[in-house]
Amino acid sequence: MSAMCQLGLLGVLAFGIAGCGEVTTDNGSVSDISEIKIPEDGDTGSSGAVAGLTGEVEIDGSSTVFPISEAAADQFRKTYPEVKVTVGVSGTGGGFKRFSKGETNISEASRPIKHGELEQCQAANVEFVELPVAYDGLTIVVNPVNDWAEELSIDNLKKIFGGEGTAAKWSDVNPDWPDSEIKIYAPGTDSGTFDYFKEVVAGKEGSLCSDMSVSEDDNALVTGVAGQREAIGFFGAAYYFENKDKLKAVKITNPSTGGGVQPTPETIESGEYAPFSRPLFIYVNSASLRRPEMKKFVMYYLDNAASFAKTVGYVALPSEVYQRAKKHLTDRLAGTHYLTGEGEKRLGALPDVYKVENLVK
Repeated sequence: MSAMCQLGLLGVLAFGIAGCGEVTTDNGSVSDISEIKIPEDGDTGSSGAVAGLTGEVEIDGSSTVFPISEAAADQFRKTYPEVKVTVGVSGTGGGFKRFSKGETNISEASRPIKHGELEQCQAANVEFVELPVAYDGLTIVVNPVNDWAEELSIDNLKKIFGGEGTAAKWSDVNPDWPDSEIKIYAPGTDSGTFDYFKEVVAGKEGSLCSDMSVSEDDNALVTGVAGQREAIGFFGAAYYFENKDKLKAVKITNPSTGGGVQPTPETIESGEYAPFSRPLFIYVNSASLRRPEMKKFVMYYLDNAASFAKTVGYVALPSEVYQRAKKHLTDRLAGTHYLTGEGEKRLGALPDVYKVENLVK
């Protein structure tokens, strides 16, 4: 029997930018970026507005990457107020759909590009530079009053979130747990977070429960889980870190060590928070880099990505990875590192995969 997950449609909560430099949501501030120090460098921006640079930068994609991109956009606007930078949140899959048609300059992604998406870009002659910007730990959360599900294994998650034959009640997962219906909240199917979670929990050919309450807006998921005792959900770590007073993160059993691990900046960076530690990306249309405002914005983004990532609740990458990304950008090295020439996924730690010799156009 399929799990009886909660039905319903969640309204989308709008993101906004506060005048004081905070990235905010209807549930409160995602981050305070006013403390970020802008480099005193004419090529990457300064604390004062610079006249002369004009144009547009259009970004869309992952809601997980959104806080980093919006932080970059907000600070860049202060230095280059005549450049219009817009940031959308249509999900990783939705972002790639627009990007492959040439509708956007930058596509945010909480997973690497898929083979089918690469083929769509190839068919439209859209070349891109793949740039990692931060680490995230996909976080499984429950209501704060939940005092039974302190730690979950991948097998537990399969019972809760899987397709046919999954648990309908918490007691179906563990007979010592409440005999109450599990209510599931999840990102939309266009979300890279959904894709990543699905592959870890259900496998490449598996499926997840089809009648979950879903939304592309992670703040709507926060509200859903925070409002129901029996609820469980998942999204990027930044939204959990910002809402610790409303949610409780579940420890995840590390498949290698057997120990339960809490998502923290330290466990995410080390990879101990397995298998849910992952890199986040932006994909930049190569042709758009001929425009001065695009080149300056993307280099500014990379120059400050570590600061922005930490400020909004993610984990900075190793400095050598940022240096490689800047080299890729400067040389406009197009393609993805995460697919082989045969279209198969390339697996491994980011520093091992993100190398020039692994590039596939």
